[in-house]
Amino acid sequence: MKFRSRFGETSPIVLNLIIINALVFFAQGAFGGLSDLNKVNDLFALHHYKSEMFRPYQLVMHMFMHGSFFHLLFNMLGLWMFGNVLEKIWGSKRFLTFFLICGIAAGAAQMINYAVDFYQIDNALIDASTMAQYQEAMRLNCTIGASGAVMGILAAYGYLFPNTQLFIMPIPFPIKAKWAITGIIALDVFGGISKAANDNVAHFAHVGGALIGLLIVLYWNKKNKQTFY
Repeated sequence: MKFRSRFGETSPIVLNLIIINALVFFAQGAFGGLSDLNKVNDLFALHHYKSEMFRPYQLVMHMFMHGSFFHLLFNMLGLWMFGNVLEKIWGSKRFLTFFLICGIAAGAAQMINYAVDFYQIDNALIDASTMAQYQEAMRLNCTIGASGAVMGILAAYGYLFPNTQLFIMPIPFPIKAKWAITGIIALDVFGGISKAANDNVAHFAHVGGALIGLLIVLYWNKKNKQTFY
């Protein structure tokens, strides 16, 4: 008897991305990469471009790392639920390209956010002791997670399947995808602007990934006026 699970129906790139992210998460735990300051984050998390820890490859690598099990779980659930559909209609090569571009764009948006948040310090003359403290702050304020790429997937799904009914917990009734996903992005915009205390979510990275995801799907459908439901 051949056993066929739900994962057996998962498109190949989505399945491989889930496996890679899970393996990286366990590797982070094995090498102490789940604490705030560690060598794993120093190497692969996305840092401010003025940080001594910054490396260009972090724009890609940061999207395969996660800070907690639930961070990983919710990102991979979103990737599986919505990315699976997109890969089946686009094909694996186009979907992977889309995922990576959205993730890199999210990283670039976060770099802009760093530049804004640290603008006064970046343009001030500070002594060696203060610079050391600043470098430590930039080391601590690094970014990890596939959320930006997943937000690009959500934006594309909301455009292609605008009237699909979604259940968003804890709302007890279904909402059309175009409104649910617009609401999620709006919350990120609000969170990024309000900058609530102890909020460690990279809201503008999410918004950057969603914006680029929408622009890409608009470009790809420029000559194809079909609407998906």
